[in-house]
Amino acid sequence: MKCRKCGQKASVNMRHHKLALCREHYLEWIPEQTERFIKKYRMFTRDEKVLVAVSGGKDSLALWDVLWRLGYQADGMYIALGIDGGFGYSSRSQQLTEKFAAERGLELHVVDMERDYGRSIPLLAESTHRGKGKPCSVCGLSKRHEMNRLARDLGYDVLATGHNLDDEAAVLFSNTLNWAGEYLIRQGPVLPESPGLARKVKPLCRFYEREMAAYSLLRGIEYIYEECPFAEGSTTIFYKELLNRLEEKQPGVKLSFYVKFLEARDGGLFTLTPEEAKAALHTCPSCGQPTSAPGKCTFCRMLDVVSGK
Repeated sequence: MKCRKCGQKASVNMRHHKLALCREHYLEWIPEQTERFIKKYRMFTRDEKVLVAVSGGKDSLALWDVLWRLGYQADGMYIALGIDGGFGYSSRSQQLTEKFAAERGLELHVVDMERDYGRSIPLLAESTHRGKGKPCSVCGLSKRHEMNRLARDLGYDVLATGHNLDDEAAVLFSNTLNWAGEYLIRQGPVLPESPGLARKVKPLCRFYEREMAAYSLLRGIEYIYEECPFAEGSTTIFYKELLNRLEEKQPGVKLSFYVKFLEARDGGLFTLTPEEAKAALHTCPSCGQPTSAPGKCTFCRMLDVVSGK
């Protein structure tokens, strides 16, 4: 297989695009396409400050690297979850994230759940009896709360996450199976800002997971290969496996599934807009963040349970 641009031996072959590229041109192609998606979906401009949520994995570190190379004002934030898993999952991912930032002279903000809230994610889940043996719901709740809090408190215009096409297609598949209307309305490359909520964007939403893995490897980005120890057996992974089987038979089906959904949504599939869906939100009296829950937000009510209030 030869590179489409220079005719040299290709390093990456993307069947869904009918495109093969060598290392040099692939490392140019990913940033070029990222820039195109940022502009297409009007995610942010170079005058705006971007906070990138980084986990130590390939996608978030690759996103931060790409935005840095494109010249955006992009700082990072890492949340120390306190998850061990027998191989020091959290400590290893934090070490790699800090090393990445230091090598490029980038600013990294670190939130430590145990330091800042007195308990790691597994202990928070155990204390509140949420998750039925797995802390995934507590983890997701805590990360969403802290990402928005930091973006708000430090004055960032936008919060960027490293969700790739495989992530988005799996979530879309789940929401469609369950006809989760509210989540379907909100799913997309951009979730607009509103009072108390930062604009959230996903610049990698149209890249396959393997494409971001290839970028990280070819760029020499060191990242944590292991999945979170609590991810094993998750519904999301199961859905990804199903979609991968479809992709093998029909290259490009995941991309088509996601893009066609966005086109249908923007074309009037839903009568309720994301902005209208936020109308029922009110301000949590404890932390000041918007919530649809009565009274305090779910995160603050969880902390009340932990502290015995």
